[in-house]
Amino acid sequence: MFQLGKTIVSEDIIEKDFVCNISACKGACCIDGEAGAPLDKEETKILEDIYPKVKPFLRKEGIDVIEKGGTWVTSEWGELETPLINGADCAYVIFDEKNTALCAIEEAYNQGEIDWKKPVSCHLYPVRVKDYSEFSAVNYHKWEICDDACTLGKELQVPVYKFVKQALIRKFGENWYAELEKVAEKHLK
Repeated sequence: MFQLGKTIVSEDIIEKDFVCNISACKGACCIDGEAGAPLDKEETKILEDIYPKVKPFLRKEGIDVIEKGGTWVTSEWGELETPLINGADCAYVIFDEKNTALCAIEEAYNQGEIDWKKPVSCHLYPVRVKDYSEFSAVNYHKWEICDDACTLGKELQVPVYKFVKQALIRKFGENWYAELEKVAEKHLK
């Protein structure tokens, strides 16, 4: 672990390799698990605001869940997250013709309907950020459904922090990322 400003960063994000291999996993991270995508308080308002523009991209099951319970939920642990369909799929998941899970929010963004890509936690994955009162912990989340992504990352020699560069900049800023690159260069020598 090392400190960058008000973050404590796991060395795994510079030592481990990762490149999403969506053709292998079919977007399993959006349909497996026991919780929705973590959200920041500001993101809950964004989801409420963009819902009318995202709704045409959603599946009926997602619309039903969102219209019954809201564009976001609070977990039993008090954490904000996206709602789930039957405790599994994210309510914002859609499927392409190859049955690959995609994000309706990102699809609306890609088609120019909205200017918000998706929740930052989704954009950052496999990096997870846990905010505490004095600092944020920045960790690599290892999940067996991403084994193909680890293999592809190793083949292409792309460390986690480079794979999620744009998301890390979105979350922490250009200067933070530049400092991370310096640490990585020294660490990997």
